[in-house]
Amino acid sequence: AGKDVDAITDKIADDAKPDPKVDAELAAAVKKHGFASYDEYITVVDNISLVLGGFEPATKKYVGADTVLKAQIAQIQADKKMPAKDKKEALADLNAALKSPPPAIENKGNIELVTKYYDKLAEALGEGEE
Repeated sequence: AGKDVDAITDKIADDAKPDPKVDAELAAAVKKHGFASYDEYITVVDNISLVLGGFEPATKKYVGADTVLKAQIAQIQADKKMPAKDKKEALADLNAALKSPPPAIENKGNIELVTKYYDKLAEALGEGEE
């Protein structure tokens, strides 16, 4: 459903006002893929993204969002080629994310499911090794 949704949302200007026609297009696009509504689609994508945020991309193992953020912080701190200004901004962003962690994953079965389909989900949502 992501490709169909992206095809619709890519045409929308960032400052566009809500449009019932666009809402209807989004609803039709996700229903074609088995979702009850666009809201349900967003909930599923949000949950998958939440779980993916706790995966270590190199090992494709779930370690938790805090561990991933700490590893990213260490990687940036060790980067000798990154300009100081960029490093400072990246570290500030990561430390802020660490201070406001994402919600806990309520359904632990989602971790197992995302693990099974990690490569496809990471590709579909544009996440993974950077």
